[in-house]
Amino acid sequence: MKKMYIAIPLFIVFLLSLFLVSCGQDKGQVDASKLEQQIAALSLKVEELSKKVDALTNGPGAAEATGKKMKAGFIYVGPVGDYGWSHAHDQGRKFIEKKFPWLETVFVEAVPEADSSRMIDRLVQEQKCDVVLTTSFGYMDDTLAAGTRYPDKLFMHCSGFKRSANVGTYFGDLYQMYYLNGIMAGALTKSNKIGYIGAFPIPEVVRHIDAFALGVKASNPNARVNVKWIYAWYGPDKAKEAAEALITEGCDALAFTEDTPAVIEVGQRHSEKGNQIYTFSHYSAMQSYGVDSVVSGQLMDWGGIYAKIFEDIKNKTWTNADVWWLAKEKAAILGGNETDAINPKFVPALKEAMIETKEFGKISAYDLVMKRYEQMKQGVEVFEPFTGPISDNQGKIMIQAEAKASKEDLLSIMYYVDNVEGTIPK
Repeated sequence: MKKMYIAIPLFIVFLLSLFLVSCGQDKGQVDASKLEQQIAALSLKVEELSKKVDALTNGPGAAEATGKKMKAGFIYVGPVGDYGWSHAHDQGRKFIEKKFPWLETVFVEAVPEADSSRMIDRLVQEQKCDVVLTTSFGYMDDTLAAGTRYPDKLFMHCSGFKRSANVGTYFGDLYQMYYLNGIMAGALTKSNKIGYIGAFPIPEVVRHIDAFALGVKASNPNARVNVKWIYAWYGPDKAKEAAEALITEGCDALAFTEDTPAVIEVGQRHSEKGNQIYTFSHYSAMQSYGVDSVVSGQLMDWGGIYAKIFEDIKNKTWTNADVWWLAKEKAAILGGNETDAINPKFVPALKEAMIETKEFGKISAYDLVMKRYEQMKQGVEVFEPFTGPISDNQGKIMIQAEAKASKEDLLSIMYYVDNVEGTIPK
């Protein structure tokens, strides 16, 4: 079928060429350059038609045209049971597979970033996937290269910034929720030492550390944030070790980017023994692991984002433009579980902690969190945590007074704000 569609216009070009040439021979009026332009224009139309036919017969739209299901493959950096990042993505995958009867999904888990190229090939060649979604920052370059290898497939890379004709990017960001968690950490700390366990020093994690620290500063200008890097997305033993070290150094509140409840379990163990450690869960509902420790946290709903992506693909309205969802789009959600924005155990203490603000005057930490959360749901134009003046911890102004960080600023941020100790590893 494809060859037939291409052959027809090519034959037309050939006949037209003979006709024009024969006319010129008879009348002596053929302009050779004009003839070449006409043929070139027709050739471009043939090429465009060829691409459309190719997309119809081989691309993601082929599933609908042939009555077959569209097939999507997901690549996860951690195990689906990590109870963090990969678990949340897999919940989103299950949501869209249930929502769309025309969609079939498969996944591979715990894929090292160095092995992503091979896994992409496997999903395309062996699993016959029409769309491949790669869900780790370190998969970015391999995803872009795969787009060149498989021009008739679509690729979506999560948390990256490199795109091409058939490679798009998407992200549901939690920095707003980290800011709210920071307000609570600053209000509750007794030592004014707050810890953060980070996975890798990349813009995404640095953005979350800084947002958390800005929240801490909003409620407690005297508190400082201390960071320990563990160089693992899934590293419960490393996370526990880092948490214990920060507690030994005097930190009584801990946030983290690591895909297990390990930090929560450390906080709960200390709290049960009378040494109250406040913790803030990450990505999944971890409050049950630390009922006496988890104050709140961040939850991510990937289902809505994935539904939007696949609806666009099916409706042929997909573009490679970055998909960036926050609280307004109901992607980022405040809470340590699905029912409580704040653990009821800590609500009284947060209502007693009073904060001076320019906008609301004197207000409790609890009320400030809830007001800011409602503002975030209205959009960054109503409230943006990264609003200047903001300085790095070397004293340099990074965001001018009253200015808001752009999306590009946030995606590339690689400095600590002024209440974070130390330097970012190179």
